[in-house]
Amino acid sequence: MKLISFDPNSSLPKYRQIVLAIEIAIAENRLQRNEKLPSINKVSLEFSISRDTVLLAYEELKKRGIIYAILGKGYYVKSVEFSFEQRIFLLFDELNAFKEEIYNSFLKAIDNKAQVDIFFHHFNMEMFTKLVNESNGNYSKYIIMPTNLVGAAAVIKTLPKQDVYILDQTNVALKDYPSVHQNFVKDLYTALSKGKKLIDKYQKLLLIYPGDKEPVGMVEGFKLFCDENAIPNEIIPNFENQEIGEGNVYIIPNDTHLVQVIEQSKKQKLILGTDFGIISYNDIPLKKVVENGITTISTNFSEMGKNLATMVLNSQKKQIENPSELIIRNSL
Repeated sequence: MKLISFDPNSSLPKYRQIVLAIEIAIAENRLQRNEKLPSINKVSLEFSISRDTVLLAYEELKKRGIIYAILGKGYYVKSVEFSFEQRIFLLFDELNAFKEEIYNSFLKAIDNKAQVDIFFHHFNMEMFTKLVNESNGNYSKYIIMPTNLVGAAAVIKTLPKQDVYILDQTNVALKDYPSVHQNFVKDLYTALSKGKKLIDKYQKLLLIYPGDKEPVGMVEGFKLFCDENAIPNEIIPNFENQEIGEGNVYIIPNDTHLVQVIEQSKKQKLILGTDFGIISYNDIPLKKVVENGITTISTNFSEMGKNLATMVLNSQKKQIENPSELIIRNSL
């Protein structure tokens, strides 16, 4: 691996890219104490940049006590104990119980080896673009949760590609980026297949899918399962002003709708798990006890954060699917 490389799309000046590259090489033990750096002329010729640019970078490193110069011989690593700290830009869609679990697990695994700055775009494309643009060139790693924002991939591609990681949701436009993500098509299909014997006791399967935040893969997995098994089904955008149909099973990604469905069942005096069923998305401790237990489809968010931290700290480039499972409880 080369000690120095340049990202043509980075807003970071070339001399700063050299400084950062040398710092990272030392932090990753690719440069040892007293090891010689490439000469100013060599870097200048290899990358077609001015000698002054390389000299400016080396002089900054020298002032900080990271390298030293021997007249007529070149520049050498002086210290491997400098205060270099990776700066990580972490862009979430929103903060909820599941994202908090990812974040806490990520921080624990990072173990103070990097500074982590967290931001939220709240599913707003304008905010997403602003935050990414303002961060460009200021961080050593960028972790992005693009959700289903239209145009997010184009904005992400303005960042230095080798430093970007995708979290939770990915898509075809981002397939070349390392990621820790859920496969929502496969996960929903597999979970429903696992629970098919229980689902067969009911008459109809409904997915409550507003479509503004929820991954489109949920719809694909839902339709695939229903079509393959000839199960009557319906996709509805919300549960406002609706009654529960007896014999229905509701798949509910959003916890607000979960509350609405349970409240409506009380009004209609229906018995959950008998008169109708619920499959909720994303498990939290409360769902173990609400209505004697809510069946969930959920990934391991703690594992997601841990895997992501491992990839970032080791500069690994993988696409990791974080699997989900069906947790069967009283509501189905």
